[in-house]
Amino acid sequence: MLEWIAQVLSAAVGTAAFALLFSVPPNCYLRCGVIGGLGWLCYLALDRLGLGTIVSIFAATALVVFCSRYSAVRRRCPVTLFLIPGIFPLVPGAGIYWTAYYVVTDQIDLAAQKGFSTLKAAVAIVLGILLIFELPQGVFRALAERRRK
Repeated sequence: MLEWIAQVLSAAVGTAAFALLFSVPPNCYLRCGVIGGLGWLCYLALDRLGLGTIVSIFAATALVVFCSRYSAVRRRCPVTLFLIPGIFPLVPGAGIYWTAYYVVTDQIDLAAQKGFSTLKAAVAIVLGILLIFELPQGVFRALAERRRK
């Protein structure tokens, strides 16, 4: 349990730092961090339930995009302010690194294996983004208006 708390806090702080790096307005840092932390928590929980890495990444991405769109409507700002930093913990950067490493060290079988799993994770991220962006904007406006009352 302590490990999960440390991982979620690390994801939240990393997301907020990434938001700082990309010139997100300072009043959005906390919300960006919360979105990134929630996405990582969703990934950890679903992966622990045995759903697999790809399904967990897909669901966590969908949650991050949903929260990002909601936050954008609430704050009246572009969704990318929350989406780009929020997706940061889910991006398979290590997989890309190891794929390149195995190619350079002439371990083609390992490179193909790692590259294919990295590609599947990237496709899961894209599909999670597309799924939530297909929801009409009115859904998020209605949620935001109901929250304001």
